[in-house]
Amino acid sequence: MASGRSPYERSTYRYSPLLAFLLVPNSFIHQSWGKFLFSASDLLVGILIRSILKLRGVPEKTCLSSVALWLFNPFTFTIGTRGNCEPMVCAIVLWIIYCLMNGSVLQAAIWYGLVVHFRVYPIIYALPILLVLHPLNLQTGQKLVIQKWSQIQQESSLYSSSTNLFCMANPLLLLRNLFTRRRIIFGLLSETVFLIFTGVSFYLYGWEFLHEALLYHLTRTDPRHNFSIYFYHIYLHHEHAFSVVEKLISFLPQLIVQLVLIVRFAQDLPFCLFVQTVAFVAFNKVITAQYFVWFFCLLPLILPWSNMRLKWEGLSCIFVWMCAQVHWLMWGYLLEFKGKNVFIQLWLASILFLAANTWVLVMVIRRHIYSSVFLLEERRTSSKTRKLQ
Repeated sequence: MASGRSPYERSTYRYSPLLAFLLVPNSFIHQSWGKFLFSASDLLVGILIRSILKLRGVPEKTCLSSVALWLFNPFTFTIGTRGNCEPMVCAIVLWIIYCLMNGSVLQAAIWYGLVVHFRVYPIIYALPILLVLHPLNLQTGQKLVIQKWSQIQQESSLYSSSTNLFCMANPLLLLRNLFTRRRIIFGLLSETVFLIFTGVSFYLYGWEFLHEALLYHLTRTDPRHNFSIYFYHIYLHHEHAFSVVEKLISFLPQLIVQLVLIVRFAQDLPFCLFVQTVAFVAFNKVITAQYFVWFFCLLPLILPWSNMRLKWEGLSCIFVWMCAQVHWLMWGYLLEFKGKNVFIQLWLASILFLAANTWVLVMVIRRHIYSSVFLLEERRTSSKTRKLQ
């Protein structure tokens, strides 16, 4: 791009041209400009984690522990310093959460449209974001009331669950609350921003951009370096086009899990985004190590609401997840570097890794204290009434 050529001349470049533009200073300032940029984004993620937790009333000591989980995680800072843009995406996602909590819906919509253009996967966050913009949460002319952190939140858990069930049982109420002013504005504005950046990129680089940066990720099939349970099937049929039935079978489990998690946890937005991302990565057709950063940045946001003890449940989750990954890497090493015919063993290791991710996800959900980001209007009124009584 610095010499006036297309970034897509590099066969492995699968991103928006905006990323290449941000890295142009590599050519005339310093060759490690990009790594400094990504490392700065890594630090920014830590700042945003603390800001979001403070906004929700989490004590300072707990905030610092949560921030340290991100900043001193060798996996996350290795991804940024090796030259990967994921910390930038994580920073934008956290900034969107912060804007929504502050009531800056317009700003959140602008950044959401940008991040979906920059990296496709945050599109899965659209529905929970729209659901959290509940008319009872965001009454026109009223200040947002954020649900503060506390040790005991069982009452809010019961209330939120019954509210979700009530809305699902009343289609007319659900339909009436669906098309609200804030939801329409958020959807239109984010879509406009996405189309502007995508349109400019298409004008500059044509169909090559559209295929490499967007469509490629929808049909991506990697036969190597892939943790997914679908990798072996992809490897066996890599030179042949996949049928509609095959694509549907691989997509349906992911879609069903996403919808269930959204319906159940949408009002607890950070937790919903976390479990969504873990499930999305675990059930995806392609899983690479950099994808894990997507949910690592959200993990510190949910820890203050977890009843899980580090000893022994927390350690067992870490141990199971790490061992399943190391087990996969062992077989991957034998295949890639030693040339051993261990495809079946590697496929079984992928199944084991999916089981480990599922078990850890279930453990996290069971030990989580459900807490809506915003106090619903009905709940605020009932609380005031109890205080007066």
